[in-house]
Amino acid sequence: QPQIVESGGGLVQAGGSLRLSCAASGFTAPGLNLEVYTMSWFRQAPVKGREAVSCMQGADIVTNYADSVRDRFTITRDVDKNTVYLQISEMRPEKTTDYYCAGRFRRCSNRVRDMDYWGEGNLVTVSS
Repeated sequence: QPQIVESGGGLVQAGGSLRLSCAASGFTAPGLNLEVYTMSWFRQAPVKGREAVSCMQGADIVTNYADSVRDRFTITRDVDKNTVYLQISEMRPEKTTDYYCAGRFRRCSNRVRDMDYWGEGNLVTVSS
């Protein structure tokens, strides 16, 4: 059945970088017909709550949300492995939070309620 497994979280020193992985499985099983499937990254913000960082549709159609560009977030995808990645560069203590991967059987959306499946989250801690 559809499942999302996240990995790559952990401790990173300020100024460094980290790449999170999100592997999706069970979304292309027989009987499951998908016209559009997108995967997104969210982060837990202090005030805004869970907010969208970026979304990937297909192999290279990217939609950036909020301050993803300013905060140096880059999303990529390996279609063959059905995996998306989130590259977080120039780490700062303020970036310490939980990061979530989510899948949707529609086009990209930045709304939490529009997501169909969620990963359990990755805790990224930036040390100073």
